[in-house]
Amino acid sequence: MKLQEAVKKETIIIASGCILGTVLCLLLFFILNRYMPEQIPFGPRVILSGVIGCAVAILNFFWMALTVQKVTSIEDEGKARSVMTLSYRNRMLLQLLWVVLAFALPVFNGAMGLIPLFIPSILIKIRGIAGLKRKEG
Repeated sequence: MKLQEAVKKETIIIASGCILGTVLCLLLFFILNRYMPEQIPFGPRVILSGVIGCAVAILNFFWMALTVQKVTSIEDEGKARSVMTLSYRNRMLLQLLWVVLAFALPVFNGAMGLIPLFIPSILIKIRGIAGLKRKEG
């Protein structure tokens, strides 16, 4: 299966946005830590959690895009639905595993591990709203 140009383009957009969003969250943690060091941690645990959380979010999006690409070539609707369902379940399990590890293991910061997982969804919504405004305007 050849990677479609649209999958490459969208993955690059989401990956860039996810990296930028994670850096901004890390910056926010850093600033808040200066004012509330007891409540808001910052250090290697927070940075590592943000990096891994961002990687999991990007991997999840890329896996979803590959699945959609694959499903569009399947003519049997039942088979296509089955492939999509299996992909969704496995992607959710991957994210759940990461979240459990981020909160359970002391080498990670749970909050910073979780936050990047929401960034792709937020970016997709923002891009959708911006696209609608451009069409209306």
